[in-house]
Amino acid sequence: MGTLIDVKDPISYGEKHNPHSINIYYDKLLMNHKILLNKYKKYFIICDKGRKSKQAVRILEFYGYDVTFVINS
Repeated sequence: MGTLIDVKDPISYGEKHNPHSINIYYDKLLMNHKILLNKYKKYFIICDKGRKSKQAVRILEFYGYDVTFVINS
C-alpha cells in the first residue's frame, strides 16, 4: 500500500476530500519534500482536477520518489 496525499489547499480539502487521504498543499509538499516524504515509501497523489497532482508527480519522480498520479472521480 501507500499514502494518499491530497495536494488541494486546506480550505478546499476541508470542504471535500477522500477520507483516506492526508492533506499536504502542493506548494508545501514541493518545498518540503525532503522533510515530508520518504524515498523508500509509496505515495499516491490526488487533487480535484488533476492538474496540480499530475505536476507534483512529475516533479517528485524527478527527485526519486515512488509516486503515482490518481485520477479523482
